[in-house]
Amino acid sequence: MAISDISLTSGMRNNLLALQKTSSQVTQTQDRLSSGKKVNSALDNPTNFFAAQNATNRASDLNDRKDGMSEAVQMIKSADNGITAITALIQSAKGLASAAASTSDTLSQLTYESQFVQIQSQITTLASDSGYRGTNLLTNGTLSIEFSQNTGDANLTVAGFSADAVSLGVTSTAGWDTVANATQAMSNMENALTTLRSKSSTLASNLSVITTRQDFTTQMINTLQTGADNLTLADMNQEGANMLALQTRQSLGTTALSLSSQAAQSVLKLF
Repeated sequence: MAISDISLTSGMRNNLLALQKTSSQVTQTQDRLSSGKKVNSALDNPTNFFAAQNATNRASDLNDRKDGMSEAVQMIKSADNGITAITALIQSAKGLASAAASTSDTLSQLTYESQFVQIQSQITTLASDSGYRGTNLLTNGTLSIEFSQNTGDANLTVAGFSADAVSLGVTSTAGWDTVANATQAMSNMENALTTLRSKSSTLASNLSVITTRQDFTTQMINTLQTGADNLTLADMNQEGANMLALQTRQSLGTTALSLSSQAAQSVLKLF
C-alpha cells in the first residue's frame, strides 16, 4: 500500500512523528545501556570513534612490547643468577688456591688442584645452563628489546659474554705443586671475579632501563585506555535517567496519538 493511499490528520501525523523519534531514542539508549558506550560505531560520532580506535590500537601495540620487556627481564635475571652461582664457585676455587699457596706439601697442593678442576668444570656447566627461552647471555648471546614502534632510542640491545672457565681465565696452566703456580691461579681467579662484577653491573644497568620502560609503558597503556574510554563510554546514571524519561514520553506520545485520532473517529457517529 502506497503512503499516499492513507491520509492522516495533521495532529495525528505530528504525534506519530514524535512517537517514532522517541522510539528511535529509546533504541539508542538501550544500545548504550547494554554496551556501556555512547559511541558504538562511526555513525554515532566519527571523530570520537576513530580517535578512540587509534588510542586503543596504540595501547594494544604497547601491550605487545610490554610482554617482550617481561621476557627480557627474565633473561637478564637468569644470566644474573648464573653470574651469582659462578661467582660463588670461583670464590670457593680461590680458597683452594689460597690453601695450596700456603703450604709446601706437594700432595696437599695436588689435592687442592684436583678439587679445583671439578669446580672448573661446574663453572662451564653453569654458564651453559643460564639461558632462558633459547637466549643465553653467558654464552655470548644477544638480547634485543623493542620499547615502542619507533626506532633508534626506542630499542635496547644487551650483549652477552662468555662466562665459561676458560674464557674467564679460571684455569690451571701449570700444576699447583709449587706456591708460585697456586698464587698465579689465585690471581687469575681474582681477575675473573672482577670481570663478573663488571658484567653484573652492566646487566643491572640494562635491567633498570627495561623495568623503567615497563613502568612507563604500563602508565601509557592506562592513559590511552582512559582516553579512549572518555571518548566512548556512556554515563550509565544519565542513560538510565534518559530511559525513564523516554519511556514516559513514549507513553504520553501514545496517549496523544490516541486523542488526536478521536476527531476522525467522531465522524463515525454521523452514521
